[in-house]
Amino acid sequence: QVHLAESGGGLVQVGGSLRLSCAASGRTFSSYAMGWFRQAPGKEREFVSTVSSSGTWKYYADSVKGRFTISRDNAKNTVYLQMNSLKADDTAVYYCAARRSGATATGKDLYDYWGQGTQVTVSS
Repeated sequence: QVHLAESGGGLVQVGGSLRLSCAASGRTFSSYAMGWFRQAPGKEREFVSTVSSSGTWKYYADSVKGRFTISRDNAKNTVYLQMNSLKADDTAVYYCAARRSGATATGKDLYDYWGQGTQVTVSS
């Protein structure tokens, strides 16, 4: 079992930046691929970014490419999402997810564990 806890959300103006963190429990974090998803009110949860277990492979949704950066520190059991040039459309609850397979994935059904989410609100 893996417990995930997101932090770092908040209120920011358009064009601003936030850094989300996701701390994982357990000794197997380094074997898991990790992902970030988001869900805006009235919309389905959507893929944002994913990183492989080693940190070598990273993928992004087209909507965030060039603005968001995913990274991980396996020594700290933590994955990060650096979000720059934020837009109003980025407003959502952001979720961290872990996948037992070390390979990246964009489908939410392919992830085994989820955090509770952290709210990001971008004001215009």
